[in-house]
Amino acid sequence: MWRSLFSAVLASALGFASSAQTPAPAHKPLPLKKYCQPRIGFCFNYPTSWDKVGDVFDGNGVVIAPPQKGDPTLWDGITVALVAPAPEGDEEGLGLNGIIEQAQAGMRDAGQNFQTLQRQERTVDHMPAQMLKAQYREKATGRDWIEELVFIEGPDNEIYSVALKCSPQSLAKLEPVLRRVLDTWTLPEPEPPPEDTENTAPAENKSPAPEPH
Repeated sequence: MWRSLFSAVLASALGFASSAQTPAPAHKPLPLKKYCQPRIGFCFNYPTSWDKVGDVFDGNGVVIAPPQKGDPTLWDGITVALVAPAPEGDEEGLGLNGIIEQAQAGMRDAGQNFQTLQRQERTVDHMPAQMLKAQYREKATGRDWIEELVFIEGPDNEIYSVALKCSPQSLAKLEPVLRRVLDTWTLPEPEPPPEDTENTAPAENKSPAPEPH
């Protein structure tokens, strides 16, 4: 009896160990499509199942979102935009710290129980960036939001933003999409400067003057 009981327990343990060591099936990568902003020129990839919801920031950005029901203003989504143009003349740009302070002030004004969850320096497309993640309850709707914003400083001190806004329950599902957008976000290559025709004109091939005899 003890032998049969021991054999049953051993078989059960071996079966559990075998199932525990079986690797989980790999998740297939989401099929992606590419979007390029026609005016500014930045590009990124996002899931084919998502839709372009509309343009923002005077046509300098776009909102994308997965299919949802109800009021679109309450949808989870990602906004990608130029949020601060390059300073002109003697103007001093906001910089990454200044734009983050503005974003924090805006969320405090729109909501209550504001809380900064994370702030981090990053690099996007070889350019300096900062991430701000915050949570608040919107005053107008009573809805809880988490915003994860990544601000990118461009070559002319202009500032771009890639921002996820979603309910706390959707964060774990949508953060991988945000990472994919950031991993594929690029600016167009700068155009080479025009050639200086005066300095690059071929020199005349002048023959030396004959020596006098």
